[in-house]
Amino acid sequence: MATAVSTVAETCSAAKRAARVLARTDTAVKDAALEAIASALIERTEEILAANERDMQLGRDADIGSALLDRLRLDEGRVAGIAAAVRRIAALADPVGEVIDGHRLPNGLDVRKVRVPLGVVAVVYEARPNVTIDAAALCLKSGNAIVLRGSSSATHSNVALSQIAARAAVAAGLPEGCVSLVAGGGRGELAELATQRESVDLIIPRGGESLKEALQAVATVPVIYAASGNCHIYVDATADLDRAEAIVLNAKTQRPGVCNAAETLLVHEELAADFIPRVLRALGAAGVRIRADGRTRELAAAAGLDAGAAGEPGPGAVIIEAAGEGDWETEYLDLTLAVAVVDSAEEAIEHVGRYGSGHSEAILTRDTASARAFQLGVDAACVYVNASTRFTDGGEFGMGAEIGNSTQKLHARGPIGLRELCTFKYLVEGDGHVRA
Repeated sequence: MATAVSTVAETCSAAKRAARVLARTDTAVKDAALEAIASALIERTEEILAANERDMQLGRDADIGSALLDRLRLDEGRVAGIAAAVRRIAALADPVGEVIDGHRLPNGLDVRKVRVPLGVVAVVYEARPNVTIDAAALCLKSGNAIVLRGSSSATHSNVALSQIAARAAVAAGLPEGCVSLVAGGGRGELAELATQRESVDLIIPRGGESLKEALQAVATVPVIYAASGNCHIYVDATADLDRAEAIVLNAKTQRPGVCNAAETLLVHEELAADFIPRVLRALGAAGVRIRADGRTRELAAAAGLDAGAAGEPGPGAVIIEAAGEGDWETEYLDLTLAVAVVDSAEEAIEHVGRYGSGHSEAILTRDTASARAFQLGVDAACVYVNASTRFTDGGEFGMGAEIGNSTQKLHARGPIGLRELCTFKYLVEGDGHVRA
């Protein structure tokens, strides 16, 4: 495995050499390597947790906040879950060699469009040590070498995890350099990684807007942005209120510090008088603070729910503040939710189009026409009808895991899994053909 003493260029060159071998490695060898990684994670859980505790303590000392600490934290259950995800990826069909299309031309040439690995994938990510293994497993299964660059907040965890994965993979028959970690060089190191055009085929950043902006300023390597999520739940006029309340609570509170958590709730005015008080009461009981438009604040006040921005939620109360323009475009990543009343599904679609990030959006309705209009009108990677946005995840989608969720349209969108880590080539076979 490439270590921190290697330069970025050396690490990427070694990964390129490994990628050439991986591209023609049998599925059985790749699967055996993934099984070896999963077993090593379980066997060395104590070592992983010790490294993670060092990062957690540094995070607590730096007061990075509960949401980031939750992303950073590992325990026995989470390590077991990471290992299980590796085994799920191993059990998936190998995308390499899959025939996407094929036909015989009138002149007799046989043309096949076949899926092949990208080559070297660099993944830049913040806080989440699980990404170290998820990304490595997905890249190895799809025949790619991977260069990892985590954040300083997870340095010890990432070093431990990447070394365990690299050593297990190589011992199982994969080439040296197939899993590498670069760390410790700050923004300069990031810029160097983003300009390794001779050896890196794709960079996938998984983090906030500051990371995205930093890469946009320097990258000469192709980039797929696993971007932030300003996700919406729209409760339509015909929604089932019991189900709507449960979905809103799940989307906001089940794990608020992740990109597929809901950040804005839109409620149709026809049921706002019934739904707003009950959902605010439930949200308040879960510790959620509300940034509300005028109509929402009026309904809350009439129901005696508003505890005021400086208050503490009591029984049946919720802290409500007036929403400003910036609240509609904010990814809170905590127990804060923007709430507005809209007059129609068309207004909800317009609101999502103006403020959404293209990640995950949901409509709760019993009206087929409204559902269809939302599906067609909302431009996002994932659009839900009567379900929580929290399902936008490679594991939930049957991909085993994901490297991130792309809000772009080329060439990957939504969860980035095995097939999204491949490109294709045309294989053309003839019998002495020459062009006239």
